[in-house]
Amino acid sequence: MEADSVASGGGSGSGITFVLVHGVFADASGWNAVAARLLHAGHQVIAPANPLRDIAGDSAYVGSVLDTITGPVVLVGHSYGGEVITNAGTGRANVKALVYVAAFAPDQGESALQLAGQFPGSRLPDALRTRALPGGADADGYIDPARFHDVFAQDLPRSTTRLMAVTQRPGSLGGLAAPSGVPAWRSVPSWYVVAGDDRVIPPAAQRFMARRAGSRTVEVRGASHVVMMSRPEVVVRQLAAVVRAIA
Repeated sequence: MEADSVASGGGSGSGITFVLVHGVFADASGWNAVAARLLHAGHQVIAPANPLRDIAGDSAYVGSVLDTITGPVVLVGHSYGGEVITNAGTGRANVKALVYVAAFAPDQGESALQLAGQFPGSRLPDALRTRALPGGADADGYIDPARFHDVFAQDLPRSTTRLMAVTQRPGSLGGLAAPSGVPAWRSVPSWYVVAGDDRVIPPAAQRFMARRAGSRTVEVRGASHVVMMSRPEVVVRQLAAVVRAIA
């Protein structure tokens, strides 16, 4: 376990709490490999259950978690979780850094669906399936289980992605299409992990968002959308760089 790289940046004496926010089609267990390394290094870690209902409500929920934390916070978001940390981190003095892991980093007024479609290469639209929600005003989106491995996590074993596919948490399509608010990355330093073979958020979109936010960036060649699961050591090294920068 490559926890030493995190510990060398501050370890148990840093006082930092890492808040790991998952995205759509996943849950907090996707952070397990990263969280285990952080915990081994002595850091505080919280991986809340993102409601995945709407960007305003999801951000408010994560914000309520942040309000319970004393000391510096590093907000880490994957996929749609990146949009949530972009909003939840705004105006909170204890948030010292944002880390985007194959994630959306929208500007004000942009949506996750808009950014995903702005660059070619996503295989998600063809694999997306929907279920109407009660009342018919909105629908949940999920990935066709038969397509899950090839679209979402092609660098993980099929035995793993088979379980991920049947336990995936759908997200509200209305929430994915809703405009984002004032971005925290305008006032908070950010880092980015680009997944080089991401089939959900095109790598070109990730590079664009990282450049716009002024993020310090590392790119993982050949990595799928779930780079924090397939290459957790790279994500941990980026988190170590954050610790060194803000300590």
